[in-house]
Order: sequence, then C-alpha cells, then structure tokens
Amino acid sequence: MNFIQQAYKGKNDWWRYLSTFFLVIIGWQFIGVIPLILVAFSKVNNMNELLKASENAFMALDINSNLFLFLMIFSFFFGLLSLFFGVKYIHLRKIKTLITSRNNVDWNRIIYAFGLWFSISVILLSISFIISPEDFVWNFKPVPFFILVLISFLFLPFQTSFEELLFRGYFMQGLGILFKNAAVPLVVTSVAFGLLHGFNPEVAKLGKLILVYYIGTGFIFGITTLMDDGTELSLGMHAANNVVAAVLVTSDWMVFQTDALWVDISEPSVNTEAFVPVFIIYPIILFIFSKKYGWKNWKEKLLTNIEEPKEDLY
Repeated sequence: MNFIQQAYKGKNDWWRYLSTFFLVIIGWQFIGVIPLILVAFSKVNNMNELLKASENAFMALDINSNLFLFLMIFSFFFGLLSLFFGVKYIHLRKIKTLITSRNNVDWNRIIYAFGLWFSISVILLSISFIISPEDFVWNFKPVPFFILVLISFLFLPFQTSFEELLFRGYFMQGLGILFKNAAVPLVVTSVAFGLLHGFNPEVAKLGKLILVYYIGTGFIFGITTLMDDGTELSLGMHAANNVVAAVLVTSDWMVFQTDALWVDISEPSVNTEAFVPVFIIYPIILFIFSKKYGWKNWKEKLLTNIEEPKEDLY
C-alpha cells in the first residue's frame, strides 16, 4: 500500500472530513490563540484595539519575542491535537497512517532530512556572509538567544508538523482517494500551501513573486512524501527550515521576528529568496534523497492511480 492508500484504513465519509476540518479550525484558530489574545489584551487599552490586531500587529504590542513565538506555536499545537483527534476518533484509523505507510515512523529519516536541510542552509548563509559581510549585524544576546534555541528545537516542530500532516498527510490522502490519483493532491496541496503563506510579511516586502518559493516548497515536500511513501522527510525538512529562520538569521521583513544570532539588513531579492532555492537547491535535495533511499519509478509514484486495496487493510 502506498501512502495515500493509508486513508482506506479508516472511514472516509464526506462528513468525517468536514467535521475534522472544522475541529482543526476550532482548535487552531480559536482555542489555540486564547493565550496569545490574553497576553495581547494586557498590552492594549481597550477591546477595539485588540480586535483590529492581526498577527503582525500583535508583534508590535511590545510582546517579548520569545513569548510571542511560544504562544504562536501553542495555537499550532492545538491544531495538531485536533487533527490527531479527528483522525483517530472521527475517521477511526491510527494516527500513524497519517504520517507514514511504514510499520513504524522512521525517526532516522526525520533526523537525516533535518540535518541535510540545516546543513545546506548553514552553507548558503556562510556563502552570503563571505560575499557580503556588511549585510549582517551580530545580534547575540545570551539569555534571550538560549531561550530561543530551547523553544525552537523543542516546540517549533509542533508548528511545522501540524502544517505537514495537515497538507501532506490529511489533505493529500483525502484528495487522493477522492480523485483516485496522486497528481491532483500533489498539485492542489502544494499550491494551497503556498497561497496560505500569502499573508506572510515577506509577500508585502517582495511582492507576489515570492509565492513561487512557498508553492515550490510545497511541491518538494509533496514530492518527497509521495516518492518516499511517508511524511518523515518533509517533517524533518520543514522543521529545519523554520529552526534556521528563527535561530540563525532574522530581518525586519521576515515572518519570524526573533533574537536570532544575526540580523540581515540587506535589501532582499526575489531571485535569491525564491528562484534559487526552488530551481537549484530543491532539485539537488531531491537528487540526494533519491540516491540515499533508492527512489525509482518517479512517473508511477507521482502520477499513479489510487485504488482501494483488496488485501487486509489492518
């Protein structure tokens, strides 16, 4: 059984997907944001100011950056719990089927993908430092930084895991059995993932062309999920990407406003921020994965028709 077919190990009535989706929205966007709203409310003079506050406005309310990051992650944690609840008690299948088609979650894959993405990111940043050292300002503040590292490595994976398991897990599997093929969910979830990030401040700074990066990132996560029959690699990559963004380099136009080691004061370029990663770095990563894990039959994996298995699903 491939990864998408794991959905057949549970119930797939339309109302179960609708119920789980609403449950996730409630957990993520309503219950999970209560602590952030309470802290934000303590920073404003009246409720009207709070109601007008967006996520970026919250950051302007003089909330400690580490506290803000933790409270933001808290909302995604509740979203992840809601997704797990829906899969187990509404779809009546094991949570593992949302993550992988293997007998057990392969933690070595997660660690390897994290290390690969982290290493490549450090190499690229080092090249930038060497070429344009004037673009970076040293920002090391011992206590805030070590708290940031703790939050980033222990809790930030909850945020990235929620996004991966929602898009590359739940939505990809659901759309796969709906349309009976792998191509449609790959395209739909990748584009939707990219467009969801259209509210990030990077889009306001660089324009809509930066969506090429987010959509391209959705595609690399989706392709690795289908080729590897599991989300482990995408879980590791996504976690590494956000940890690097939070811990190593920040700027005044990025979604993560943290006490990172460096502040990038350069004027960003769409070419370096979007096109280089998508059309140069991502193919290299896919090539490395394909060699390490022996990926073959790319056309079959990415364009395969999805049929309900006739063998014992359990």
